[in-house]
Amino acid sequence: MLRISEARHRLPRILGTAQLVMLGLGVMIGAGIFSLSGQQAAANAGPAVIVSFAIAGAICFIAALSYAELSSTIPVAGSSYTFTYVAFGELWGWLVGWALILELVLAASILSRAWSTYFVATLGEFDVSLPSFVLDHSQADSTLNLVAPIVLIVLTILVATGTKLSAGVLSIAVLIKVLVILLVIGVGFSYIDTDNYTPFIPDAQTVGDAGTVWSSLTGTDTSYGIAGVFAATAVIAFSYIGFDLISTAAEDAKEPRRSVPRAMLISIAFVTVLYVAMAAVLVGMRPYNELATAAPVSDAFSAAGVGWAAKVISVGGLVAFTTVIMVVLIAQSRVLFSMGRDGLLPGLLGRVSRRYSTPTNGSIIAGLAATVVAMFPKIGELEQMLVLGAFFAFFSCSVGVLVLRRTQPDIERGFRVPGVPVVPLLAAVAIVWLSLNVTGETWIRFVIWMAIGLVIYLAYGRSHSALAGRIGMGTPVGSHGKHAL
Repeated sequence: MLRISEARHRLPRILGTAQLVMLGLGVMIGAGIFSLSGQQAAANAGPAVIVSFAIAGAICFIAALSYAELSSTIPVAGSSYTFTYVAFGELWGWLVGWALILELVLAASILSRAWSTYFVATLGEFDVSLPSFVLDHSQADSTLNLVAPIVLIVLTILVATGTKLSAGVLSIAVLIKVLVILLVIGVGFSYIDTDNYTPFIPDAQTVGDAGTVWSSLTGTDTSYGIAGVFAATAVIAFSYIGFDLISTAAEDAKEPRRSVPRAMLISIAFVTVLYVAMAAVLVGMRPYNELATAAPVSDAFSAAGVGWAAKVISVGGLVAFTTVIMVVLIAQSRVLFSMGRDGLLPGLLGRVSRRYSTPTNGSIIAGLAATVVAMFPKIGELEQMLVLGAFFAFFSCSVGVLVLRRTQPDIERGFRVPGVPVVPLLAAVAIVWLSLNVTGETWIRFVIWMAIGLVIYLAYGRSHSALAGRIGMGTPVGSHGKHAL
């Protein structure tokens, strides 16, 4: 077991399994179901986006098995950062933490801009008109977006002032989202036109320089065709990353060795079923090439003449985006808290507020960082970078299970991945495959980001590390310091 009892700043354990499931559903039921489904059907997969959702869910479920074992073994804040710190040592832990920072900052900022667009679309469903000045500065691609910073600041305050309050608001919002999705599936089923399912996999089209790494290596096309299905899968995987964010709250959880693994597997299985069912209804209701809109689900119901349902869906979508941003900010604060407590980032981030019993400093920094990044109008073009950051963490944890099984075979594990080593290796290979289905430009940007992180580690983190002078850089922690097992 981790010896974190000596740490001055620890988080109170107040979240049960149900609340952790709500945390996972809060972040997973969002952009993927209300936005990406239609957009990826139109751009890459056609009606076969149903298959893309199923493949992404299966791969992420396999990866979640590794997270479940590691979180039951190392039940502290930090998620894959902490897991890889223990398995591979400080340097690799830092790199994964740096990738998580990229993933979470981009997610919060990109989703806040998407929230502003969805907000305007929702008001439009209720015939509420806004001044032209507000409309001009509330779109996802607006040069100056005034709405995104406001929602980020409000949610940052909520996250910074208490985990109990955040969890209560989140649970109510998740229930609303689930009811809306069930409404979509139930009502939308009767408006399905089976002709919209053909061709199920549209013929491949040339996309020029916008192709993925895999398409460049194999000469295949990524828009439609089989390659397009996998290209959509890589983007849609963003919809499932919430399962790993559950593990960032392991130090907030009651009985984390049992509750965190259960919450991960329950939430990802539940969401996969919802996603596949809703994608099937969506592409059945409307031709796939008409789904490239900011709010494809509500637009599909409007086109079918079900105006009242479109209004309900718009409200549900807005709630969905809100909870995703909230959970991302919670996760980011926990990652910064853990890295600050280890000395790899300024110690101010590794403190727990006595008044609110939360890592308030980390929450504020996470919110401010996302707010600043959200001001850049082209930030949406970096969406695949956050997916690649998540894949990097997924791969590291899948391999980390195998490393800890070999180096620490006797430590307590609340959950064990079945079929070791086959299952973790299968997850690692599948994640590499998905990673090759993002663009080459994304890979270049990601490598640059990681190089910047390495420079920061060498200039600051290594000399300020809580373990500096006791273990060598890159040496598995094993039996030293806070991360001792």
